[in-house]
Amino acid sequence: MKIDSVTLNHVRMPLVSPFETSFGREVDRECVIITIQSEGLTGYGECVATRDPGYNYETTGTAIHILKDFIIPLILGQDVKDADDFQQRVLGIRGHSLAKAGVEMALWDLLGKRENKSLKELFGGVREKVEVGVSIGIQESASSLVRSAADYIAQGYKRVKIKIKPGRDIEDASAVRKEFPDLRLQVDANSAYTLDDIKILKPLDKLNLLLIEQPLFEDDIWDHHKLQAEFSTPICLDESILSPRHARYAIEMKACRVINIKAGRLGGLSQGIMTHDICRENNLPVWCGGMLETGIGRASNIALASLPNFVLPGDISASDRYYAQDITNERFTLNDDSTISVPQGAGLGVTINEEALKKYSLASLQFHKK
Repeated sequence: MKIDSVTLNHVRMPLVSPFETSFGREVDRECVIITIQSEGLTGYGECVATRDPGYNYETTGTAIHILKDFIIPLILGQDVKDADDFQQRVLGIRGHSLAKAGVEMALWDLLGKRENKSLKELFGGVREKVEVGVSIGIQESASSLVRSAADYIAQGYKRVKIKIKPGRDIEDASAVRKEFPDLRLQVDANSAYTLDDIKILKPLDKLNLLLIEQPLFEDDIWDHHKLQAEFSTPICLDESILSPRHARYAIEMKACRVINIKAGRLGGLSQGIMTHDICRENNLPVWCGGMLETGIGRASNIALASLPNFVLPGDISASDRYYAQDITNERFTLNDDSTISVPQGAGLGVTINEEALKKYSLASLQFHKK
């Protein structure tokens, strides 16, 4: 695919409601939308870096810099054959996985459109619908958290994840479990604890949780191995798994019993597929995490989650969970069985609402081949 032009749109979109984790509170979401023109076709990608370096070190600012000054010069005017070719071209750029993943997503969209195949078909997905859940940020109180969970359950979500942090953990999780004894419930700490907090976290083991996500440092695998040995509840790693190689480390160390796959964190959909395959070979279940994506990234996540080893509900959710207006014309809705249907159209299977994209864009940069 000859890359004719690349456009970067720095986007800021208001969230339906604030979303709070152990590392901060968001009332709107920033990202970078990547548009690639190639031989008469248009591919779209989403770099899920946001304004602040809370989840990891990347931000929209750093992503635009890396895209503009390093990644785009490697592909503009070049014949990029596929995702593997792209990954070889960016090998010399250390880190900056979110930036790389956004470009790779657009390339997959182009590949699908060129071959008239959906991402699900290109990936070898096996599901027409993927099971999803909802992620609830930290609320004002345990009682308000219970009310929020009740609202989402009434909407049809059968799996709920709640964010926790020191001082807002056992009471919150216990309150939700007491109100909903049969709910598929999991918690996410976003690296808020240390091994010294084992006694604090131990009561979680009695709440019949699906998993405890990323309790320790974002760059740790070894201490999670020690923590998992103390818990009957599966530990799930997210931030620690930066590549398929890290997934192998975690499996060999017995650091977790579940892995959350985010294509952005891993550096691209191709890396997400590789991680899925490694986990499947080792009988370790995976699920698809979310980063408050627009319809572009949401379509990508749903396609990825159609692969066979995504056996736990993903943090994908319906479009209206996050945005009153999206930048895609298509909106993803929750089916009665707590699933979302996998897009069937070529590539990502979504089209862009150009007016909405323009409305929410803070800046736009265009690059054309010479």
